[in-house]
Amino acid sequence: MAGALLAVLALLWGSQVLKAFDYVPPWKGQQQMYKLDIGWPKIPEYFTGQTFCVAVDSLHGLVYVGQRGDNVPKVLVFSEEGYFLYSWNDTVEMPHGIFVLNTATDSSVWITDVGTGKYGHTVKQYSPLGKLMQILGTPGNAGSSLIPLQFDQPADIFVEESGDIYVVDGDGGMNNRLLKLSNDYREIWMAGANGTGIGQFKIPHSVTVDPVGRVWVADRDNKRIQVFDKVTGEWLGSWTSCFAEDGPYSVRFTADYKYLIVSQLNINRLAILAAPLVGSIGDCVVIQTIQLADETKPHLVDVDMKSGAVYVAEIGAQQVQRYIPLS
Repeated sequence: MAGALLAVLALLWGSQVLKAFDYVPPWKGQQQMYKLDIGWPKIPEYFTGQTFCVAVDSLHGLVYVGQRGDNVPKVLVFSEEGYFLYSWNDTVEMPHGIFVLNTATDSSVWITDVGTGKYGHTVKQYSPLGKLMQILGTPGNAGSSLIPLQFDQPADIFVEESGDIYVVDGDGGMNNRLLKLSNDYREIWMAGANGTGIGQFKIPHSVTVDPVGRVWVADRDNKRIQVFDKVTGEWLGSWTSCFAEDGPYSVRFTADYKYLIVSQLNINRLAILAAPLVGSIGDCVVIQTIQLADETKPHLVDVDMKSGAVYVAEIGAQQVQRYIPLS
């Protein structure tokens, strides 16, 4: 019956009907994009706490892991090949987000600290060996002030080569905002407030910036990604359709900026989303998903912008795993 109906439709409207039935988007049916690297790291036993965050220094082939727990090193450093190199612990209380900045002259590691002790509620800059270089916020004191600058459980940070800083603040505290700071740590603009409306947040959990001037924020408990203009802070749009099952915990671009890697902690999944190159952000499109084992709880991710490898910090499994691209 269905075949006869199609034949009639084809006679009435020509080949366009059959083309509509046969159309397949270019990404449908494509091969799996990543595979788990079971040999990374070489000795997983160096993970001794809950692994909350990971950052890749693709220029120097280093991977930084932030973990929490009593009497454990808070920052572990591995080689790209998976060998443990060293760790550091001073002035880090409860790492939540981590980011590596490489400039023409040096490298540094930025950490958001959500602890409630004397080092908490801060964003801190370290040398690659763990020397404290800069503290943003008021250590040990939660707040919303911009002068002096205060945070309440800052969740994540992205730093541009120019030194401009984007901070999502916070991870369940009094603030639900996105801050852009200049390289001398002054406010350029601020977006957000607690709520469900346009430009408002309920736990802004991760932030990244694309090459065409858009800031992408994982608005975790609103189950959406929101996008802003990096120059003005103007709201550009949001994605909600991909997150009916669970909100986004992380946002990071692949090395070619064609896709966004998003972790969804409560359903133990990584989602690979199509990233619009320019113009309108359009609708959210899931290209592929990677289903992880139960109770893995992927929290934050990072991408090696040289090799394309994806690193996933897993709170439940208490490890970081690496997924390597297959093409």
